[in-house]
Amino acid sequence: MSASPVTLFTGMRAYTLESGRPVVEAMAVVGGRIVATGEGSALREAFPTHHRIDLGGRTVLPGLTDSHVHFLSYGLSLRRIDLAETRSLRDAVERVRQAAASAPEGSWVLGRGWDKNLWPEGRWPTRDDLDPISGAHLVALTSKDGHLLWVNSAVLREAGIDPATPDPKGGEIVREASGRLTGVLKEEAKAAVHAVMARPDSRGMRLAVAEATAAAHRMGLVGVHDMEGPDAFAVFQTLYLEGALRVRVWMTIPAAHLDRAAAVGLRTGLGDDWLRVGGVKIFADGTLGSQTASMLEPFRGEPANIGLPIHTPEELYDLVGRGVQSGLWPVIHAIGDRANREVLDAFTLHRVAARQAGVRFRIEHVQLLHPSDLPRLAALGVIASMQPIHCTSDRDIADRYWGARSRTAYAWRSLLRMGTVLAFGSDAPVETLDPWQGLYAAVARRRPDDPREAWYPDQALTVEEAIRAYTVGAAVASGEEEVKGRLLPGHLADFIVLDRDVLHEPPEALLQTQVLATVI
Repeated sequence: MSASPVTLFTGMRAYTLESGRPVVEAMAVVGGRIVATGEGSALREAFPTHHRIDLGGRTVLPGLTDSHVHFLSYGLSLRRIDLAETRSLRDAVERVRQAAASAPEGSWVLGRGWDKNLWPEGRWPTRDDLDPISGAHLVALTSKDGHLLWVNSAVLREAGIDPATPDPKGGEIVREASGRLTGVLKEEAKAAVHAVMARPDSRGMRLAVAEATAAAHRMGLVGVHDMEGPDAFAVFQTLYLEGALRVRVWMTIPAAHLDRAAAVGLRTGLGDDWLRVGGVKIFADGTLGSQTASMLEPFRGEPANIGLPIHTPEELYDLVGRGVQSGLWPVIHAIGDRANREVLDAFTLHRVAARQAGVRFRIEHVQLLHPSDLPRLAALGVIASMQPIHCTSDRDIADRYWGARSRTAYAWRSLLRMGTVLAFGSDAPVETLDPWQGLYAAVARRRPDDPREAWYPDQALTVEEAIRAYTVGAAVASGEEEVKGRLLPGHLADFIVLDRDVLHEPPEALLQTQVLATVI
């Protein structure tokens, strides 16, 4: 018996996600670690001196982890113009007008979430829509997928972008046929604006993370794999040093910083149970929503458009090799079937070196795979880091732009059947942070308000399989499966208490589930 204080949680139906003992009614915790599970009477006898918390017969699951999120950006988005629910270009412009009217003269007006695919106007937005209502303000509006920026003329001037400015590598400054700038910037073209954009101060970023953390706790999230850059990493480190970090973070490093990170000896896994260095985040292509995903065949209705690859195959091979050599796991964004194939090709060429170095491969999103590439993820040990909510949000535009190719889009069942590890997340603020909506999307493959049948229902998961992707799969994706993702002795005592047994109710119950407590 341990001499340290013991907390004994009893009166619960806890799903351990361990096949040998799938359900337990009690759990002993010492120093934040589970030391024993089993029957309440047996643990009370084993630990006679304890502090007891009775959970009244409620359902308990391992705490959920979001395996792909922009956590600081999500917190900041809570204070920006929300354009996600706008159903017309006119509606979006009106929201910007209202925000600009109340903002200090000449200040930045920022927003995010617009999706031109939902607007009846049937065209891209332009600076001409913003200039008449923005005055001297600098207006920059990020698209829902985060890969486009819609700005007014004042921002173009501030960023030094004019008709003579060349397109950057991996990006496009959108122009009319005459060469006049439209005010839409794709992919890497956004960087010129980001370089001059007003940045929140340290206090503002700390508040944003605090708000994001509170929201995460309410939803049952105990950890995140953050896909941002130095600003977010700095905030997490400050909070960690102050003992104020309240969510477990696996922090990726942008590819632009790979060489500097390697030079100072950063490696995936450095850190502790609260804050660890993650992998190196690499972009292979754009997105479906902006029609910049890299495709083997053109988008339907756009015979000249096969997307916008960010790197050549040779560059991808080099980036993956440098990551493997430095001990930083390659974590690669790939949406289109060509992008996914080229990433798999790069992984294939480095698989032996990666195995020897203990490096794991991840693909983020894995939205569309050519049927012949489906088995390759399991064969190479590639973790499929996917966001179920994208499937139901993108259903209509996937049908529009990919057509019959969508049969192997968001192919969770096929990948799982072949032995691929699934790790689920949200991509917030691109989508909702709420994992319960993600779980429902994985199981139902339809939106709650959509009267249509499930979309390719043969790719749906069971509730337990989806929960495993938010727990066990997430732990594997960060190399922490020995301490996270299940309720076992030796694991962290991260768990959630629910108002219902979601494993024995219809999928619709996921949407009504209340998290009564999040324990970290």
